[in-house]
Amino acid sequence: MASTGPEFPDRAQVVVIGGGIIGCSIAYHLTRRDITDVVVLEQGTLTCGTTWHAAGLVTQLKSTHSLTKLATYSARLFEQLEDETGQATGYRTPGSISVADNEQRWEEILRGATMAEGVGVETQVIDLDEASERWPLMRTDDLVGALFIPRDGQTSPVDTTISLAKGAKARGARVIENVAVTQLKAANGKITGVVTEKGEIEAEIVVLATGMWTRHLAAQIGVNVPLQACEHFYIVSEPLEGIEIGTPTLRDPGNYTYFKEETGKIMAGFFEPRGKVWRTDEIPRDFSFATLPEDWDHVGPVFERAIHRVPALGECGLQLFFNGPEAFTPDGVYYLGEAPEIDGCYVAAGFNSVGIQSGGGVGWALADWIADRHPPMDLNSVDIRRAQRFQADEAYLEERVSESLGLLYAMHWPFRQYESARGVRLSPLHDRIEAAGAVFGETAGWERPNWYANNGQAREYQYSYAKQNWHENMVAECMGVREAVGVFDQSSFAKFVVEGPDALEVLNRVSVAQIDSPIGKAVYTQWCNHKGGIEADLTVTRTGTDAFLVVTAAASENRDWTWLRRASRGLRVDIRNITRQMAMLGVMGPEARALLGQLTGADLSNEHFPFGTSKRLTIADCDVTTMRMSYVGELGWELYVANEEAVKLYDGIIEAGEPHGLVHAGYHAMNSLRLEAGMRHWGHDITDEDTPIEAGLGFAIAWDKEVDFIGRAALEAQREAPRTKRLIQFRIEDPDLLTYHDEPIYRDGVVVGRTSSSMWSTTQDTCCAMGYVEHEGAVTKDWLDSGSWETNIAGRRIPVSTSIRSWYDPRNERVHL
Repeated sequence: MASTGPEFPDRAQVVVIGGGIIGCSIAYHLTRRDITDVVVLEQGTLTCGTTWHAAGLVTQLKSTHSLTKLATYSARLFEQLEDETGQATGYRTPGSISVADNEQRWEEILRGATMAEGVGVETQVIDLDEASERWPLMRTDDLVGALFIPRDGQTSPVDTTISLAKGAKARGARVIENVAVTQLKAANGKITGVVTEKGEIEAEIVVLATGMWTRHLAAQIGVNVPLQACEHFYIVSEPLEGIEIGTPTLRDPGNYTYFKEETGKIMAGFFEPRGKVWRTDEIPRDFSFATLPEDWDHVGPVFERAIHRVPALGECGLQLFFNGPEAFTPDGVYYLGEAPEIDGCYVAAGFNSVGIQSGGGVGWALADWIADRHPPMDLNSVDIRRAQRFQADEAYLEERVSESLGLLYAMHWPFRQYESARGVRLSPLHDRIEAAGAVFGETAGWERPNWYANNGQAREYQYSYAKQNWHENMVAECMGVREAVGVFDQSSFAKFVVEGPDALEVLNRVSVAQIDSPIGKAVYTQWCNHKGGIEADLTVTRTGTDAFLVVTAAASENRDWTWLRRASRGLRVDIRNITRQMAMLGVMGPEARALLGQLTGADLSNEHFPFGTSKRLTIADCDVTTMRMSYVGELGWELYVANEEAVKLYDGIIEAGEPHGLVHAGYHAMNSLRLEAGMRHWGHDITDEDTPIEAGLGFAIAWDKEVDFIGRAALEAQREAPRTKRLIQFRIEDPDLLTYHDEPIYRDGVVVGRTSSSMWSTTQDTCCAMGYVEHEGAVTKDWLDSGSWETNIAGRRIPVSTSIRSWYDPRNERVHL
C-alpha cells in the first residue's frame, strides 16, 4: 500500500509513526474526528514488526472496567469494518472458553465475569459436558469450571490493519511505507516534527505507535517509555480431527496456554511463568518480518502442560514452531497518552500481546484524546504519565519484564506484590521500620510498609480472595489508630515546592479551593479539567507570600507534576520536586496530641493549632514542618522533616509513644481506615471522569473566589442540577466475603453502578466499599432507602447497605477534636 500522492509531504497536522494495527487504527479514528491532515509513516511495510505474527484474538473481558470497554469497542468495530471499507478482515465470533483447574482460579474467572456484566459483555457459565461439546479435544476430568463468552472474536491481523488503513485513506490520510523516521524534533518542550530518510516533516502532533522500537526512539527527545521486547512463542499443529472451523478459543491459564482453531489445526500460544527477554539494545530497522530461533528448553515444560489439557497435541506433528518478539511493560499494561516531557508527543506502545484486541479501542481513545485534548474516559491505568524514569534502566527492565510477562496468565491475586527489581526507592526510615516488622509492598518504585508482622510471623503474603494472612495484623493496626495512636511512614508521598511571583496565580487557577489564604494554611483541593473531572486530589500549603508546598500521592507524582508544569508554562514560577529530600511521618489517632506534646514546647490545642494549619516546630529536637491533616479519619499530624533528621524524629516518637499505646501502621490499614471514614482515593473513587460534586467533595470548591479556575463553568452548570450520578458508601452484609473493585451494584435487581474501591472495615466488622450509582431522577437518600441493594461477588448476589455519608464518624468530627 503506497502513499496516496507522489510527493513526499513537508508538513502535516499529525504524523503517526508505525504502520501496525495501532498506528493504522489511530489514523482511521483521527479521520473520523475530521482530522484528515494525517501522515502514517512505516519503516517497512504495513503490519511488519509485531502485527503480522499476532494470534488475532479479540477478547472482550479484561482486568478492569475501562480496559474492558476499550476491548469491547474493538470487537464491535471489527464486526462492521469490512462493510465500511470493502476490505475483508477475516473477523468472526466463535466465542471463547476459559477453564479453571482449581477453586481459586474458578473464583478469579467468576469475579471477572461479574465485572463484565456492568460493561455489557455476555458471559455464560457452562457445565463441563457442554465445554467438551464445544471443544472435543479438551481434557476436562480435572476441571472445576468453564466460562463461555459468546461474542469473543478472531480476526486476521494483517487484513484488519489493511482495512483500517484503507478507511483512513478514504477520508484523506496518507500512508507512506518504506520510510524510516531517523529523528524526532522538539523545541521549547513541544514536538515540532520528524526527520525521515526522505526529508523532514513539520507536525503539530506526533504519535509513537512504534512497538518495541519506541523506547529508544522516544529517548531521543527525553521521553520515557520503559518497555522491553520479549520472545513470544506459539506452535501450529497439523490438521486434527475434532477441530472444526468455528471452534471457540480455549484459554487454560493454569497451564499458561491459549488454544486457537486455525483452519482445522490448533495454534497453541504460551505465556510461560518467566518470560524470556530478547535484546535490550536498539532493535535494527530491518527486523520487520524476521523471526527468532526455536527454544524448546525454554518452552518445553509449558508445552507439556498444554499437552495435558489437549492430549492430541502430543500425538500429532507440528507444522510450525514460531518465536517472535513483542513489547512488554513493567506492569503488564500498555502506554497511552501525551508524553509528560514533551507537549504534542503521544505514545501508544507496549501492548503485552493484546495489541489486536486493544487496537480498535486504543485508536478511538487516542484520536479523541488528540482532538479534545482530553481522553474520552478514565484511562489512568494505561496513562503514559505513570511511567517512572528508573524503569528505563535496562537491568531493571530485564528483571521486571520477565516477571510481568509471566504474570499475564498467573493468578491475579488481590494485593499481589512484584518479586523482582525491588528496592529501587527507599525511605530514610526503611531500616527502622523493617526492624519493627514491616512487610513491604511497592508503589512507584518505593518500598512501603503494607503491614507489620508479629514476632516470629513469616513476612510474606499468602494470597487469597478471602481474608489473607495479614488480615488480623491489619485489624490490630486499625484498632491501634482508632483507640490510641499510630505512626505511618509516608515518605513516598510526592512533595513539590512552588515559588515565584505567579505561583499563587497558577495554583489558584488549577485548584477549585481558595489558595489565596494566610501563610501556614493547608488547603485540601482538587485540580480539575475543563469538564470538571478530577485530575488530582491533594493539599496545597502556603509557606510564604509567593511560596507553596504541594503534597500528593506517590503514584500521582509524574501525573500531577506534569499538570502543574503545563499550567505554569510562560509564567514566573519555579517548581521543585523535593520528594526524595524530605521524609514524612503521619502520627494519627486520639492520642496524637498527647504524644507529640511530649516532644515539643508548642501549643497543639485546637485553639492554637486547628485542623488545616501548618507550622514549623521543633519536635524531638528536629526542625519539622508540622501539618494538621488526616487521611484516616482521626486527629493527627503529618510531619515533614529533612532526610538527615528523619531517624532522630522517628526514634523520639517511638520512645514517647509507648505509654500512649503507639502502633506501627501500614498502607493496608491506611486504606481500610480512610475507606470506612469516607476518604476518597484518586484513581479509584475519583478520576478525571468524576467531578467534585458527584464525588461528594463540593465542600472543597470556593464558589466565591473570583478566579476563573479550570473546570469552573462545568461545575457551575452542575451545581444546581439534580445529582444523577453520585459516589455512595456500601457495606457488604456478609462478613465472610470481600469485594475489591468494579463489582456491579444492583437496585431492585437492575445494575445502576459499580464499586470503585473496597476494604475490610474494622469498626463495621465487614467489608465496605465505595462506588458510583446513577439515576435520571437524582440519587437521593429517599431513592437509596426505597430500593433493595445488592452486589455480585463471584456470581453470588449479596445484599449491601447504602449511605451517602461515611460509615465511621459520618460528620467527620474526630479529625477536629
